[in-house]
Amino acid sequence: MSKKTDRLNRLIDIIKTKNGASVKELAAVLGVSEMTIRRDLDVLEQHSIVNNVYGAAIYNPASDNPTFKNKEGSDYDLGNPYELSNAKGARDTEKKNIGALAASLINSGDIIVIDTGSTTEMLAEHIPDDIKATVLCYNANILNSLRPKDNLTLIFSGGKYHPQTQMVESLQGVELIKSMRFTKAFISAAGVHANLGITCVYDYEVPTKLAIMQSSVEKILLFDSSKFNQVKPAFFGSLADFDVIITDDDISDDWRELILSKNIKLYTVPGNK
Repeated sequence: MSKKTDRLNRLIDIIKTKNGASVKELAAVLGVSEMTIRRDLDVLEQHSIVNNVYGAAIYNPASDNPTFKNKEGSDYDLGNPYELSNAKGARDTEKKNIGALAASLINSGDIIVIDTGSTTEMLAEHIPDDIKATVLCYNANILNSLRPKDNLTLIFSGGKYHPQTQMVESLQGVELIKSMRFTKAFISAAGVHANLGITCVYDYEVPTKLAIMQSSVEKILLFDSSKFNQVKPAFFGSLADFDVIITDDDISDDWRELILSKNIKLYTVPGNK
């Protein structure tokens, strides 16, 4: 059993025995950070094992999963398929720095669209409170990050909710995007490959990504350097489709030269070295 699965099962036992526990209390008992506990609780909540309420976790008595196992009795593969709650904890420093730099490119009066993802969520969180802009998004996590910013005009395209990515998508949402025009589109990627292009994990993401690219003056691609040389199942563009790339400084000289050779503006931010 992996350390993470063991920790998840210990969390279940503690929460079930105590009939609830705070994030701070769980972190102290298990000797890990509160951020780690929040990520673990997100996983357990998605599997209907606990309910998260105001910073505390309560055991779900209706759960049929007293231990965190899959139906074959093996450890869950927590990295596959993609879950936004897991992605949030990976390369956190890089994503925060990428998001902060991306947010600095937004000007008052801009009409922008923010794509799905954990890195784009960092962009949403770093938009200055005094910026007056119009923002379209279609992810629950990004909407929640934008809601406290009173100077933003928010547009949320509706449709089917996908819990793995927290994305909401529909044909009507795509048509809404196509009917608008944006000064900047901030777009995420799960894979960036020199020959096979820019890819994402799920097919349902593609129509929306294509629509925001087609409707935007400036297309800005955000991803951490672990996505280089990766290929995911759903293709949505090539390097040449983008005007700006923002990543961290753990980028090879070959990739730097390739990006600049295509007249793409490249920004790199410090990583967690």
